Amino acid sequence: MDLWKRIFKKESLSRYLAKDKRLVKTMTAKDLIALGIGAVIGTGIFILPGTVAALHSGPSIILSFILAAVVCSTAAMCYAEFSSALPIAGSAYSFGNVVFGEIIGWFLGWSLILEYMLAVAAVSTGWAAYFNSLLAGFGIHLPKALSNYFDPTHGTYVNLVAILIVWLIAFILSKGVRTSIKLNNLIVIVKIAIILLFLAVGFFYVKPTNWQPFFPFGGMGVLTGASLVFFAYLGFDAVSASAAEVKNPRKNMPIGIIGTLIICTILYTLVSIVLTGMVSYTKLNVADPVAFALRLVHQNWAAGIISLGALAGMFTMMVTMIYSSSRLIYSIGRDGLLPKALGKVSEKHHTPNNSMLVVTIIISFMGGFVSLDQLTSLVNIGTLIAFTFISLGILPLRKRQDIPNTGFKVPFYPVLPLISVFLCLLMLSTLPVETWIASAIWFIIGMFIYFTYGVKHSQLTQD
Repeated sequence: MDLWKRIFKKESLSRYLAKDKRLVKTMTAKDLIALGIGAVIGTGIFILPGTVAALHSGPSIILSFILAAVVCSTAAMCYAEFSSALPIAGSAYSFGNVVFGEIIGWFLGWSLILEYMLAVAAVSTGWAAYFNSLLAGFGIHLPKALSNYFDPTHGTYVNLVAILIVWLIAFILSKGVRTSIKLNNLIVIVKIAIILLFLAVGFFYVKPTNWQPFFPFGGMGVLTGASLVFFAYLGFDAVSASAAEVKNPRKNMPIGIIGTLIICTILYTLVSIVLTGMVSYTKLNVADPVAFALRLVHQNWAAGIISLGALAGMFTMMVTMIYSSSRLIYSIGRDGLLPKALGKVSEKHHTPNNSMLVVTIIISFMGGFVSLDQLTSLVNIGTLIAFTFISLGILPLRKRQDIPNTGFKVPFYPVLPLISVFLCLLMLSTLPVETWIASAIWFIIGMFIYFTYGVKHSQLTQD
């Protein structure tokens, strides 16, 4: 077999299903929605509606969130069909292997590794900053050397809290999916309760005059706002990584993915309506617009609770992304493209603890020692590349007679998947040149690993 045919050889769905039987099916549609909300609703809900309204959209930020959700929904439906037809671990990586061939699967997996790990590392530093601020309120201060990434010129050497929170979450996840999902569900409920508290308190201070003019930046303001808040929805794709551990995945995976998007859209939209109604959009270009609005109407007690909401939001996001990244690394190890030890599953808790350990070490190192300011935009490019291929992949998936799908199917086939591809490419075109250069370096590294190690050790080579 020549190299070209070899690298585009497709994986067998039956082999994936057989290997993933080592993972226990414990998750329900409700668990999946909580997992998705945990990933999508983070600190952004307390920040983006204010800052984007102030600078780009005004009160029409409400429409920006709805428009961004419509764009995301096209990709979400494609993910839902894939998860229904292919109930296997690994998300876009495994889907790509089955439908496009191994090299495309690797390419998508390498994109997702970038997305998940960078996202968690960045959020861990934000969580640490909020937690340190909370401690300071009680008069407790960590030594400066332990408060931020390695920067000896400013007297900081390690972000200790960022490292500890990542290891704590990994420890919880290693004890089994059921335990960690219960904790995640509980914190998601707390997070939603805090958002509802803001809506309930803020509703009484809404002044319709603050919504005038509704389009201060014109129609382009709505579109610009939509392109900026689009990234607030990213994370629902992580739900698909759990497909092998879900009861009745053909039914529950689509409910989990699409349900996540619907609930998150409602929450983002309601927060935007109340926030821009409480305060003129011109005053919302601050670091904490929701807390600022509450302080402005003398509800300082509620503003303090918002900080707890931010901590809860970031915590659940890290739970989902660490969970998903460990399943992704497990899937790649399962296929031999990374060391096979990463594809092993613990007999006691039925979790891939080796991949969890590797993921935790890498994420905690980045969060504890590296400045991530210039790297977080890479999260967006990794996600959008995966969205593009998954949307395109619906076309060959429908033609596969050996993959029956009695579950969810994307409506208006093939038009809607192609619209999703177009919208993803449009979003990719808006990313800065620096992001493309950095991602090109990342993919060159990935291709080097694939051709020097992956091709030789792949399970497909054994066939």
